[in-house]
Amino acid sequence: MNRQSFSAILSVAYKEFLHIYRDRRVLILLLILPPVFTLVFGHAFEAGEMKNVPALLINRDQTARAERFMELILSNKTFAWQTQPPSMTAEEDLLGNSVQAALVIPKGWSDSVEAGAPVPLRIYLDGSDTNTAEQLEGSIQKTLGDFQLGERQVMIDALPENVFDLAKKLPVQVRKQFVSMMEPWTTDHRILYNPKTRFIDYVVPGVIGLILQLITVTLMASTLAREREAGTLFQLMVTSLRRREIVLGKVLPYLAISIVLILFIILLTAWHFQVQFNDPGALALICFLFLLCSLGMGLLISAISRTQTQAIQFSVFFLLPVFVLSGAFAPLEQLPLAIRYISELFPLTHFCRAFRLVNLYRAAPQFYVPDLIALFVGVLITFIGAVYLLRRIEQ
Repeated sequence: MNRQSFSAILSVAYKEFLHIYRDRRVLILLLILPPVFTLVFGHAFEAGEMKNVPALLINRDQTARAERFMELILSNKTFAWQTQPPSMTAEEDLLGNSVQAALVIPKGWSDSVEAGAPVPLRIYLDGSDTNTAEQLEGSIQKTLGDFQLGERQVMIDALPENVFDLAKKLPVQVRKQFVSMMEPWTTDHRILYNPKTRFIDYVVPGVIGLILQLITVTLMASTLAREREAGTLFQLMVTSLRRREIVLGKVLPYLAISIVLILFIILLTAWHFQVQFNDPGALALICFLFLLCSLGMGLLISAISRTQTQAIQFSVFFLLPVFVLSGAFAPLEQLPLAIRYISELFPLTHFCRAFRLVNLYRAAPQFYVPDLIALFVGVLITFIGAVYLLRRIEQ
């Protein structure tokens, strides 16, 4: 690129900077929405241990064993229990009672435990959110298991001495097997890559990528359409500027602003959500290619749109499936195979995958190079397509 071409690109970029500076709506969009969206999306996906879930607790057994279980379940901080009298009959109306769960200790439960055929406790769960329902049931099951271990110890302590004398006569190996079967078996597990199991650490690439793509594609898509509506696009065409100089000059201001935005979003995420970022060099390269690809997509949309309204509509049409099918907030493996192939067309898919490989897995370059290549190919396709469409406009 010679000095004259570089000067031409800077002149177009300066003109675009002036437009951004003079348009107060764009300034508000750039300065306010990114941090607000970062905080809103971050808190929305900051899944941790569930606490204080409203729930009903009804004891219809009214026995000493049931009371002991009541004491243990009330200490479970997952729930904000509302104890109700045994006469209550509408415990399954979770919506009417403004709760998400209800636990009922049925009458005769203690006697059934004593007889060796325990009657199951009744649990009512709000299944509108399947993840929440499973977590709540798991929490109740854990508490019930802890109670069962305690009751077993009470039963053992109450056995007569001659039972222990008889047990001593058993072979050592048999006694060891008996003890092993009586104790809960455990696993020695290690959680890799995200040891704190924080969902926010998994979705942070999706939060960053979605905010950046929402802003860059939308704003970039309006640039050429705005020039066309104002009648200045053809004035640019008849100047000595080359098409690639117009394209680069249009992209340069938004690229510079986007780089500042992504730095701000990462700093805000690291400070507010305590997300750690590893290998800044690799992450910078991934973000840079993703920004170029997003800007190129916006420019391509702008080149095929006759008005700003059309540009916004095309942008929304592009961003809606990206939100769901890019793997930003859920693993792609959960999608059908045919949909997974479609998701590979979206730059955000490759951005999220590469970002996680670097930041969570701390993977070597060979693992995420294919995604970098895909992003680079996206940059070439969108920019070359925009230049070609500009030539068509000139003709």
